[in-house]
Amino acid sequence: MESLLLFPSSSCRSSANNLQLFSSRVQTKSPLFPIFKSTPRRTTALMQMSAAASAAKEAKLWGGRFEESVTETVEKFTESISFDKALYKHDIMGSRAHASMLARQGLISESDADGILRGLGEIERQIDNGEFVWRTDREDVHMNIEAALTDLVGEAAKKLHTARSRNDQVCTDLRLWCRDALDFILSRIRHLQVALVKLALKNEGLIVPGYTHLQRAQPVLLQHLLLAYVEQLERDASRLLDCRERINFCPLGACALAGTGLPIDRFMTSDALGFTAPMRNSIDAVSDRDFVLEFLSANSITAIHLSRLGEEWVLWASEEFGFLTPCDSVSTGSSIMPQKKNPDPMELVRGKSARVVGDLVSLLVLCKGLPHAYNRDLQEDKEPVFDSIKTILGMLEVSAEFAQNITFNKERIQNALPAGHLDATTLADYLVKKGMPFRTSHDIVGRCVALCVSSNCQLQELSLEKLRSISPVFDEDVYEFLGVENSVKKFTSYGSTGSECVSEQLNYWVNKLGING
Repeated sequence: MESLLLFPSSSCRSSANNLQLFSSRVQTKSPLFPIFKSTPRRTTALMQMSAAASAAKEAKLWGGRFEESVTETVEKFTESISFDKALYKHDIMGSRAHASMLARQGLISESDADGILRGLGEIERQIDNGEFVWRTDREDVHMNIEAALTDLVGEAAKKLHTARSRNDQVCTDLRLWCRDALDFILSRIRHLQVALVKLALKNEGLIVPGYTHLQRAQPVLLQHLLLAYVEQLERDASRLLDCRERINFCPLGACALAGTGLPIDRFMTSDALGFTAPMRNSIDAVSDRDFVLEFLSANSITAIHLSRLGEEWVLWASEEFGFLTPCDSVSTGSSIMPQKKNPDPMELVRGKSARVVGDLVSLLVLCKGLPHAYNRDLQEDKEPVFDSIKTILGMLEVSAEFAQNITFNKERIQNALPAGHLDATTLADYLVKKGMPFRTSHDIVGRCVALCVSSNCQLQELSLEKLRSISPVFDEDVYEFLGVENSVKKFTSYGSTGSECVSEQLNYWVNKLGING
């Protein structure tokens, strides 16, 4: 069976390998172009087939006041089952909680509740095993499951929709689905953080050029640079955890928008589904999409961080840099140039960030200007949400795999370090320690660099005589501050790239992430 789940449900876990999103949209059988060339006879035949199909249609569960069925065109345009069937486990979870609450409140009998629960279990089994037939004429995941339940258990199933609407039902399903998705993304963030920390541990003491404006700036430990991404990912995880708190409120029982006069217990269903509490306002409960906007916003920031990582590693893998080499297992070649070895996974990480940002923009535009409460426009919220989660999971997973399959070219990096006078700022600090104002020391070191440029040498290669010709403050101990190794040793401020500071940072992350060995 093609999987309908993006991730295992926290309440009813399926295989951990079940990472596909959901089955593809139902394809219409009608060709796009020949319809414009239909002969009158062909047109008549199509109309007769359409009429026959309409006559065979199942009556809509909401169709009591309607005298005509919707047209095929409207039905195909308005259906959502082709994508919202991904919510089936969470829809069934909500229905179980709702049925149990209705029975305890005396709104349905215990025997009816038992029949409903047995029927829901059978429907879930059928869907899990690929035996369930999804019908577009039943519109969405809710109507498909409810109609199938009626086929299985009869009249009792018709009582399940007491004191609820598809409006609060879909909001409940989506919150449950997003909660599970968020937890799964958090686990993938941790996996990438672990991969980056282990990569840092493997490269102890390796100094690389640090850049600002993509120009060489100061020497930094590679470990320090890798931990910068770990810190960014930690903020990404923190944003998701904050978002989870606001996701975790229950709309069920808000009904269409106004609540109900029936004696339901919304706190019971909220507790049963693991929510913090029911949502306080029934209109807000069915119209709020802040939680998905916030979720996709957090995903977008994560995607930008991953894109920056991808950009840096793509640059470093180029011949111009040559700082890292990806293994063959995470590289691709060219169909025409046999020598090529491309870091395509990280290029796609960079590229797919656009999809995640685009999903957020789609949802922001969708929600802009919508009146309260529920509007059918909100049916369009699910595909951007599903795509955002699927894409960010893929980006996180491939970034971790790439990190586990690269090596840093130490000799190439060391040979490249002398260029750029990376120890210039440390030399300015030396003068400050001698009592000179920083702006004065900045000017003096700038003149030292200019002398190096004209002499085609490094700062540490300048004789003491030449240094003193620029400032008499220089003394023999100046050479303890020159060269990238000495420069790195001089960084001592909290959070800096000094060896002791970076060692403390690494120990922190090793302990926090539970890394052994």
